[in-house]
Amino acid sequence: MQYTGIYEAKNNFSALIESVEKGEEVRITRHGKEVARILPVRRKPVITDEQIQRELSQIDALHAMIRPGPSVRELRDEGRQG
Repeated sequence: MQYTGIYEAKNNFSALIESVEKGEEVRITRHGKEVARILPVRRKPVITDEQIQRELSQIDALHAMIRPGPSVRELRDEGRQG
């Protein structure tokens, strides 16, 4: 992580961008207080399409295993009988 003042950032913007492209985070300060951050863009997705499909398939399989329980009306009527 790199800290730089606004004046330095303005004069060395291209060099800062190169640092960010390499994966470094740059924090820009004004009078010693952080006012901005330059972060690298993620180049790879966090999760792939295949992983999403696998997770959705597992959710579908789980839904198929779940049997619906009694309705609210059935529970109400059962409670009134007892």
